[in-house]
Amino acid sequence: MKLHELSPAAGSTKVNWRRGRGPGSGNGKTAGRGHKGQNARSGGGVRPGFEGGQLPLYRKLPKRGFYNNFATKYAVVNIATLNDKFENGDEIDINVLLEAGIIKNPYDGLKVLGNGELNRSLTVKAAIFSAAAREKIEAAGGKAEVI
Repeated sequence: MKLHELSPAAGSTKVNWRRGRGPGSGNGKTAGRGHKGQNARSGGGVRPGFEGGQLPLYRKLPKRGFYNNFATKYAVVNIATLNDKFENGDEIDINVLLEAGIIKNPYDGLKVLGNGELNRSLTVKAAIFSAAAREKIEAAGGKAEVI
């Protein structure tokens, strides 16, 4: 088999209609847009949510909640991940996790959660620990250091 012989599986692709290409195409002249009117024009149509001038639903509904720009956002990691990726006696902080590709963005610090089991003695340095994570780290003989 050569590259020029490759083709998609039968029935997996659909040929697009070539609109406005004459009467033989079955979609010539008005190209499926009907006759005249806003939707027949170039750039025609109404924006999403427009209800013909009637007060739209999104303006009738009350506003809810807010977004706190000053909230602290943490990069989160579970102890099960630490158990899989690191060896006994390793010292783990946010930079080590970034280099290992376990977290993608450091945000405002590291938060360690207690999901999973830990059977390695690790020194974990983070901004915040859940109670379960701290308990499991210390039970395995490691240290949970707040930085």
